[in-house]
Amino acid sequence: MTVPPSLPIAVRLGAAVLAVLVAVLVPANPAWAHNSLRTATPAQGATLPSAPTEVTLEFRQRLDPTFSTIVLTDAAKRKLPTGEPVVTGATSTVQVTEALPNGTYTVAYRVVSVDGHPVQGSYPFTVADPTSSAAPVAAVGASAPAVQADRGPSVGVLIAGAALALLVLATAGLRWRRAARPDRS
Repeated sequence: MTVPPSLPIAVRLGAAVLAVLVAVLVPANPAWAHNSLRTATPAQGATLPSAPTEVTLEFRQRLDPTFSTIVLTDAAKRKLPTGEPVVTGATSTVQVTEALPNGTYTVAYRVVSVDGHPVQGSYPFTVADPTSSAAPVAAVGASAPAVQADRGPSVGVLIAGAALALLVLATAGLRWRRAARPDRS
């Protein structure tokens, strides 16, 4: 039996498709993933008995200090005054420059890792100081859902990658079958 000349090409193409499938469909190990938020103070969704004086975000990888932004807003989506972000390694901190009355607040961040990949997200926290005489900050309309941090490829990207890989594999199989058939001329 002779091996059709296109078989090595089909084998190589099949190996390449298999490698793409593995890379796309196998979930990324956190060590391979882009940067993400590790911890936050105040914590995500926390109810605090007193207003914080600073917001600290710790990420999994070092940050580029030039491109680190943390914004604090109240329930009416008004930006509150804070100091400039101070970045030390994987941690970014801003000072809250005014006392926060009782209410719900949102921390929004956009940082860039030293590898150049931007990461952004937001989360709420609540101040519920029982000794505070300040009126709570009222929400205007329904609150918007928090933006989630970058978590890797979406399901749609994974499905599109799998469909593309199957199309390439089917095409390679048809070409191999056509090349394997004896010439009937």
